Amino acid sequence: MAATGVCVCATARGDQSVTLAWDASQDPGVAGYRVHVGQASGNYTASYDAGTNTMCKLTGLKEGQTNYLAVTSYDSTGVEGLPSGEISYLVPGLMLAALPRKAGDPMRLSFPVVPGHWYEVQASVDLTNWSTIWRTAPATSNAWMVFQDPQTGSFQSRFYRLAMH
Repeated sequence: MAATGVCVCATARGDQSVTLAWDASQDPGVAGYRVHVGQASGNYTASYDAGTNTMCKLTGLKEGQTNYLAVTSYDSTGVEGLPSGEISYLVPGLMLAALPRKAGDPMRLSFPVVPGHWYEVQASVDLTNWSTIWRTAPATSNAWMVFQDPQTGSFQSRFYRLAMH
């Protein structure tokens, strides 16, 4: 079986962020908004006061983690209204590899994608010279993408990295 390594390009490392925006409430009693975040649907473990802003940048998100988000409005006494519809956000920047089960099986690589971006899977045998071996179309949804490298068994060792555009 060929030896295999996985690398993620430097631009995809580190904490990630996402900006969430919503329409302002027409209720004159609204004094501000609160963004609720959790790693399970309907179970929010953190909240952020956006004040009167209708946009909030969430930072410190971890690659490969799905975050569930909802917004509430509150009045001048801090009483919150019902939450908005929930959205989920799968944070990009992580590539997972499943080793081949037997000789000749392809390496299976999976990674999250975000709308509006396209991705390149690159491979190298020496960690110096890299070749693009697969490109995605621009993503239209926030989901996991899977690529199987049919050339896995053709190399003594092969390393992979992911580039987001």
